[in-house]
Amino acid sequence: MTRELPAGFRWGAATAAYQIEGAADEDGRGPSIWDTYSHTTGRTRNGDTGDVAADHYHRWAEDLTHLAELGLGAYRFSISWPRVQPGGAGPVNPKGIDFYSRLVDRLLELGIAPVATMYHWDLPQELEDAGGWPARDTALRFQEYAAHIVGALGDRVHTWTTLNEPWCSAYLGYGSGVHAPGRTESAGALAAVHHLNLAHGLAGRMVRELAPAADLSATLNLHVIRPVSESAADADAVRRIDALANRAFLGPMLDAAYPADLLADTAAVTDWSFVRDGDERTVAVPLDVLGVNYYSTTLVRAWDGRSTRSTADGHGRSEHSPWIGADTVEFLPQPGPHTAMGWNIDPSGLTELLLRLHREHPGLPLMITENGAAFPDLVADDGAIHDEARVDYLRRHVAATLDAVAAGADVRGYFVWSLLDNFEWAYGYDRRFGIIHVDYATQARTWKDSAHWYRHLVTKGPSSSLSG
Repeated sequence: MTRELPAGFRWGAATAAYQIEGAADEDGRGPSIWDTYSHTTGRTRNGDTGDVAADHYHRWAEDLTHLAELGLGAYRFSISWPRVQPGGAGPVNPKGIDFYSRLVDRLLELGIAPVATMYHWDLPQELEDAGGWPARDTALRFQEYAAHIVGALGDRVHTWTTLNEPWCSAYLGYGSGVHAPGRTESAGALAAVHHLNLAHGLAGRMVRELAPAADLSATLNLHVIRPVSESAADADAVRRIDALANRAFLGPMLDAAYPADLLADTAAVTDWSFVRDGDERTVAVPLDVLGVNYYSTTLVRAWDGRSTRSTADGHGRSEHSPWIGADTVEFLPQPGPHTAMGWNIDPSGLTELLLRLHREHPGLPLMITENGAAFPDLVADDGAIHDEARVDYLRRHVAATLDAVAAGADVRGYFVWSLLDNFEWAYGYDRRFGIIHVDYATQARTWKDSAHWYRHLVTKGPSSSLSG
């Protein structure tokens, strides 16, 4: 199997601040919604928290050395809002800025492009207490936060990503309640959708003003939704979920308008009066690249109104559905194989998604900003971790990415999720996504077979790594 990479294609790895940093109450960091949520009884598996996580705050230099030894050209990390601005407003924390400044400088010394995500779900708790993402003021505070960090780091960061997966922040945080802050308010979730979009536009304009040489991005976990049958009813089920999952973000970000069918589908929940004149134009700040996170596909059908309706979509169990205005849609189990998350493995969905974006938004560069899998890794007697299932998953999804490139999609890079095993949100430390194993008792790092495979891919090229 031969594959040609586009000029400038970057191989990278990704992490998120709350999942790896630890040092939750050190050097002036304030509490985030995930600190509060994980310390609330019953919210996370085994009561796990991100207080220590992978201790990256103290071990960052070692972790960047692993990036260099892997041969990677880019590192996607997130900046902790409460570490930089503890209350989400007011003065910045110099020690927080200094931590990320040192990290960025070392990346540049190693020849690794810094790709910084401004928001990966760790909203300062004080802003949540004031209303959180359903409140418009949170978007305005995000603009101020963006001005601080871009002003401090903008001359050295290669790519600024405003938001990571706002779908999760809005629908899982405020709709189903399975993510922080754990609220279950349908109207609030839709307001959060808009104010996250608005925050993206406002922060993106700070990047354009303060760091005009940097690339601007947003990262979306776009859903590949497939119908059970070719019936009109099942096609409408796909349309409804596509509106909520994909076009609620792609519409305002790329076309300066929310889709009319989304507004109609959710009219019984909200009148969308929180969208003010000019907001959609503000959201649609031009992007240099769109980040795409992909893990699995979604299977739906129209609910017959008689059987017990399944709303389980692989994003956590809750009596409250994140799919607002889609009460006539049923989610169905997907055939295997599956990862430890219960997500189906279907690399063809990644090719399908990239080609859809290429078709609907020609000329927009794309980047795979997260792709990876959790499996029950076992440490052998000699200390090795032979994670064949993850190697196979990555091999097939890299091939699927390059299939899309061969068909014309403008894909600029691929970031594996994740560099390290980490705090996997409500699953705590029960799920491992890393290509580098973390012994949480000792914090020792050990390359899994997937890390060795990835290094071979990066240094030798796809043609020698995608067979088998």
